[in-house]
Amino acid sequence: MTSSTSAPQHPTRALPDSWFDPSLDLFEEIEKLKKERKAVVLAHYYQEADLQDIADVLGDSLQLAQAARARKDAEVILFLGVHFMAETAKILCPEKTVVLPDLAAGCSLADSCPAEALAAWRQQHPDHVVVTYINSTAATKAESDWICTSSNAQRIIEAIPKDQPILFAPDRNLGAWLAKTCGREMALWPGSCIVHITFSERQIVRLKAEHPDAEFIAHPECEDNVLRHADFIGSTSKLLERVAKGSATKFIVGTETGILHEMRRQAPDKVLIPAPVEARDDGSCGCQECPYMRLNTLEKAYLALRDLRPSIELDEDLRLRALVPLERMLSI
Repeated sequence: MTSSTSAPQHPTRALPDSWFDPSLDLFEEIEKLKKERKAVVLAHYYQEADLQDIADVLGDSLQLAQAARARKDAEVILFLGVHFMAETAKILCPEKTVVLPDLAAGCSLADSCPAEALAAWRQQHPDHVVVTYINSTAATKAESDWICTSSNAQRIIEAIPKDQPILFAPDRNLGAWLAKTCGREMALWPGSCIVHITFSERQIVRLKAEHPDAEFIAHPECEDNVLRHADFIGSTSKLLERVAKGSATKFIVGTETGILHEMRRQAPDKVLIPAPVEARDDGSCGCQECPYMRLNTLEKAYLALRDLRPSIELDEDLRLRALVPLERMLSI
């Protein structure tokens, strides 16, 4: 037997999957990866500013669903939003790889309405059609007749015969606003958005008194006692359009604060005041950010595009059933 005096060889430690060189310019690296992967980056208005800035398409839920299908040249979709949005892209584009930076980026509305619970509710009302807000899981969509977004919900409701009873899920506030706006009685699922239900009516009234020249604009997911003070109610994209094209020079904005980045880009001369949640000792407001949306970061977006994971996978039968009500929506 021979002996050796050489130093023992230690195995090389594997770097964690999440490792990357911290000196990298992530904006530059993401642009390179987009070309290499033949990827399109879709981002929601509620994402943090850096993520909005790397997007090829920036929009609300309807715009992003349309963009997912329209970009036929793309092989990969990096979805900068929440889980139900990435699922919707996969439902519409099964041939594409769809990646979401953080699978934990969920939605309180989607969580509030499990598919089996919606199916049971529907069985209790066999003569009703089910209109489900896009803020829902693929499985819940599969139990629905129509899907809607806040941008097209009114058109969807008006497309349904007036003598046809409707179950609306999962956002009770959007449903109540639609019932009032469209003059339709609808049974409403008791779900709500954790961002939009926390705006303070008292503080908004105070702000309106302090800024009489400001227009208060609000998303229809807000509570009715807040909406009654609004000068304009509309979807995320409609609120953006109101700021960009409206005659007012000052706006109190009643929706998730991520939208302010694009509002400031499109209307740099307008004064924007986030709608408050509660008064603070320092006079600032407790302005709302969606904690799920904020789980995505520039670093996670880079890793998702580099590694093509986490990817969204759907059972084909479920995807096809969820596709039916989505197609009905897009046909409108």
